[in-house]
Amino acid sequence: MKLPYSIVIQWSNEDQKYIVSLPEFGPYAHTHGETYEESIKNAQEVLELLIEDYQARGKPLPIPLISSA
Repeated sequence: MKLPYSIVIQWSNEDQKYIVSLPEFGPYAHTHGETYEESIKNAQEVLELLIEDYQARGKPLPIPLISSA
């Protein structure tokens, strides 16, 4: 599924893993991965779950930070 939302991936020396933020969904929307590829996969899964949750609760989805023009 192609999702129009931002995924920010940063290496954490402290945690020794990639930390992922999903900024449109607020400060608590995070996941992580041992590898870059795993962190992307986890981010996509979390985004899908967040979208399902928003839709189930009738809550409007966040506006993407960058439009796909």
